[in-house]
Amino acid sequence: MKIIKGGITAPQGFLAAGIPSGIKKSGKKDLALIYSEVTASAAGLFTSNKVKAAPIIVSQDHISSGKARAIIANAGCANACTGHKGIEDAKQMAFAAASMLNVPPEQILVASTGTISKPLPMDNILGGMRSLGKKLSKAGSADAADAILTTDLKRKEIAVQIMINKKPVRIGGIAKGSGMIHPDLVPPRSKYALKYGFGITPGHATMFCFITTDAEVKSPALGRMLKKAADASFNMITVDKDTSTNDCVFALANGMSKCGRMKRKDEAVFYSALEEVCKQLAKEIARDGEGATKLIEVRVEGAKSVADAAEISKSVAGSNLVKTAMFGQDPNFGRIMAAIGYSKAEIDPNRVNLFIGEHEVVRDGRVVNFNDVALKNYMKKDQIVIMAEIGLGKGAATAWGCDLTYDYVKINAKYTT
Repeated sequence: MKIIKGGITAPQGFLAAGIPSGIKKSGKKDLALIYSEVTASAAGLFTSNKVKAAPIIVSQDHISSGKARAIIANAGCANACTGHKGIEDAKQMAFAAASMLNVPPEQILVASTGTISKPLPMDNILGGMRSLGKKLSKAGSADAADAILTTDLKRKEIAVQIMINKKPVRIGGIAKGSGMIHPDLVPPRSKYALKYGFGITPGHATMFCFITTDAEVKSPALGRMLKKAADASFNMITVDKDTSTNDCVFALANGMSKCGRMKRKDEAVFYSALEEVCKQLAKEIARDGEGATKLIEVRVEGAKSVADAAEISKSVAGSNLVKTAMFGQDPNFGRIMAAIGYSKAEIDPNRVNLFIGEHEVVRDGRVVNFNDVALKNYMKKDQIVIMAEIGLGKGAATAWGCDLTYDYVKINAKYTT
């Protein structure tokens, strides 16, 4: 596998565009389109939040066929808690994109992000749609990646190439996410009842990931691999322990590499690359958490099971006290031990070993002598690794988070005002 340029449009047969349509008051790009020149196998994962935004409900229905041609996404308005009008607006977004591209509306996936409880400015979106289609190009990945950002400070895109049956196969991806990040992505279920959430306070942000590939993969296999990859990546990141109403991951595979159907060993190669794409984008989301100055990587080994390892690592990565300690460069390992202890995983405190970077701070559940100055200097870095050895089995997992800073409070205290 090698990293290549091109992002979401690196795979053959994919075009993209991103434009400002007036949804964002800033005038920045806020409407994105990703298009496959041929019908693609499609798979998706969606937020488990019981309050689901209108585009989530619509896209769950559309993806049930396992086929898609395009993704239309906007930033600046989440279209969540907007009732039947929100559903109709999400459907209208799909219909308008479908009419422009001359494809069935059911083959358009829809995503929205931004402030919850406000209706979509449909005049802006429909007006922008006319110029959006004209801008579709092989060079459009960066524009599309920019157009889905909210409080993000950085564009998030990646592309890789692998060889299958002596043919180059490419996987590209773009993502967004900065606040309200604690994904719990699950496969779509059959025909959700249209239940809308009301009476909640306005929120914001979300995480998206849109993946394209020119590999030949059927929808069921693509769905299985996408879920497994998400469980090792997006479902292992946390910024603020808030799961959005709009989280989604879409993957489209159009087969235009002509690599042929993949054998088991080829699927293993493809999956490895897919997981790496997801992990790299997930880490960029965590690194770009609202107000963050540090990426925190929590590795857990020796848990009784992989599920326990995942539970422990995400518990530590999501602890506000751990996050503030990392921000303050305070080697308060007691907070880490507490987060291990209150996780739902099985542990024996007397078997736990704990490291911050290369510095051992706990052995068999007890503090050891360590160089306080050296450890504090390590904690000044913009990436901190916490390693916990649980001593009960072979389960291992890694989670990613970020520090909690003053700026996070400033951003979120006045988000809608």
